[in-house]
Amino acid sequence: MEAKEYHRSFGVGSLVCFLCVMGSAVCHAMGLCDGVRRRLEVDGSERSQVSAFADRAVVLEACVASVADAVVAVQNGAQRLELNVGIELGGLTPTVGLLGQVKEAVDVPVLVLVRPRAGGFCYSPSEKRLMIRDAHAFMDMGADGIVTGALSTDGLIDKRFAESMREVCREGELVFHRAFDLLQGHSDGIEELVALRADRILTSGGETSALAGAVRIAELLKLADGRISILPGGGICSKTVGALLKATGCSQVHGTFKMLRVDPDGNVGSGSYPAVDSEEVRAVRGVLDRYRLEAL
Repeated sequence: MEAKEYHRSFGVGSLVCFLCVMGSAVCHAMGLCDGVRRRLEVDGSERSQVSAFADRAVVLEACVASVADAVVAVQNGAQRLELNVGIELGGLTPTVGLLGQVKEAVDVPVLVLVRPRAGGFCYSPSEKRLMIRDAHAFMDMGADGIVTGALSTDGLIDKRFAESMREVCREGELVFHRAFDLLQGHSDGIEELVALRADRILTSGGETSALAGAVRIAELLKLADGRISILPGGGICSKTVGALLKATGCSQVHGTFKMLRVDPDGNVGSGSYPAVDSEEVRAVRGVLDRYRLEAL
């Protein structure tokens, strides 16, 4: 089954009403783990339990760099995608053509990273013009939002650039990426991004991984107080995501979930490239489902 057809049948947007009708059979169709199914079938309140489970599900966002990545991620439980290329460089702006193909292949929200180069986030005027132009093209192609971020020369949020991006996004989502982790004052940064009408902040809590920054992420969630979403990201995998959930109480996570594929290229390059690992996405999804089930 193609990812787009799969998600139309079992997507989060229609999950509650669909599960209430189909009951435990849907758990099998969705690929929920046996433990989750057993817990949902314990008593006669199965329908309400399944609905509650759907309402409380932790959102899994996967970073993808190809159509194949997108399909694999969605088929194995990702509910939202961030599209980029060059993940080995921290992620760079993809092409408009790639976005068009991904939107045709899957039926989940696809947000696009706008980052013109590797390195830091203090951009020249020409780079910022390029970023705004790219963002316009992505939104016109049907992107569900833009993931970006720029800092001023003194290390603060580039407000003028953020305002321009907010205008470009129109009704779509604006996500401020891990440039946030470079700020000296995270609490001030949250207030500024709320005022700029950003929708979400991707952050590792200022540390090398989200788990290492879990204490700070928990603090950010309290500071945000529902005014802006906090999306933990950085080193998240099936071995760490459970501890992160318990430490922060977050309702969404972001990860690359990559493995290396080999494509020999002689002396031209490394001879390998990162691709989404289906087993890892599925394993993370299982941890998220078990965690939320415990709260029912």
